[in-house]
Amino acid sequence: MAKRTYRQFRDVEEEYFRNHPEEIDPYLDEIFDAYAEDHDSASLLASLRVIAKVKGISNIAEETGLTRQGIQHALSSKGNPRFDNVNSIMNALGYRLVPEKLDNGQHI
Repeated sequence: MAKRTYRQFRDVEEEYFRNHPEEIDPYLDEIFDAYAEDHDSASLLASLRVIAKVKGISNIAEETGLTRQGIQHALSSKGNPRFDNVNSIMNALGYRLVPEKLDNGQHI
């Protein structure tokens, strides 16, 4: 009997977004909404890493001035990137970080 090999979920997710790039915008909205609720930065960064891979880590590295390894580390689940690095990566992906007013009256 042949041994089965299984793909990791991130590989499946990456393939999906390569085949369905129109789904990236709603996905980014969703992962940032989830982060706003659960503050799970590891999950957010790992999801951004998938999108960065789809868009091309080398292209992002060239545009941001960061190394490929720097981008991969910053967007890993164990990464702790600087805010300016995340902003640069988001810009290279074609997005910007903007504030959104909370509608539930929560504020500091």
